[in-house]
Amino acid sequence: MNNNDREFLVQKIRTQYTEKEYTALDELKALDKKVKRPANVFAYIFGSIGAVIMGSGMSLVMTDIADTIGLQNPMVYGIIIGIIGLIMAIINYPIYRSILGSRRKKYADQIIALSDKIVK
Repeated sequence: MNNNDREFLVQKIRTQYTEKEYTALDELKALDKKVKRPANVFAYIFGSIGAVIMGSGMSLVMTDIADTIGLQNPMVYGIIIGIIGLIMAIINYPIYRSILGSRRKKYADQIIALSDKIVK
């Protein structure tokens, strides 16, 4: 192990045992997460629900679940349910972008002021 590798390893271990100062960069990262988290959570949940609904419609058409639950014409119901899930999956991204855009507008002044403070 050469001297540079040894110094890096020692510094890496040392940082685990020193107290971390809360800096303006940490505050900037926290604000960035605060902007993005609600949009991401919505997109994951809404997209998952849409996928499950679309899959339910497909399985209603492709399997014999309709006989088990007593539906007479599963093709129509399956297609309708599948299309509802497909529409949810299609509109997920535009809704995500609008949530993210509104949150960016809301926090833009704070983030720009803080980033200017860090850069200067």
